Amino acid sequence: MSLSKLLHYAVFILLALGALAYWLSRPPSLNPLTDPQAAQALALVQTHQAAGYPTILQAFNERVRLQKERNLGVRLGEWRVQKLEGDAQNPDGERYEVRVNLREQGTNQWFEREFIWHVDLVRKRINAASLPADGLMPEGPDSPQVSEVAGSFPRT
Repeated sequence: MSLSKLLHYAVFILLALGALAYWLSRPPSLNPLTDPQAAQALALVQTHQAAGYPTILQAFNERVRLQKERNLGVRLGEWRVQKLEGDAQNPDGERYEVRVNLREQGTNQWFEREFIWHVDLVRKRINAASLPADGLMPEGPDSPQVSEVAGSFPRT
């Protein structure tokens, strides 16, 4: 076997081992499915009712579709989940933070918003923790029906 071929195999093996090490050591916030409770928190946020849409996930998907239809750039970032430290109100540490970034092309510039929610798994409660996320949440139990406000989305 030639030295060149041996070096190629060695580089390939090193890259494969590096990729495996990264995959095994990446934090749970990058892969919520490694923590079943993080996956549950993500599912609670994504399936929660949004203002003007049946779910938050559908609101994001519709926004992306509309921007692409208008030939404007749009990028929906990765959904990230992070476990929050326990506090006096919630010593069990059953609280998670769910984040997603949305970057949109406007007429003159790009806009980026970070949507943040805090999820209490014990109470199955979701609270908006950022202004864009608050604008996406329904007002309360008496919020308008989906058909009345379809197409609404928080603006900056």
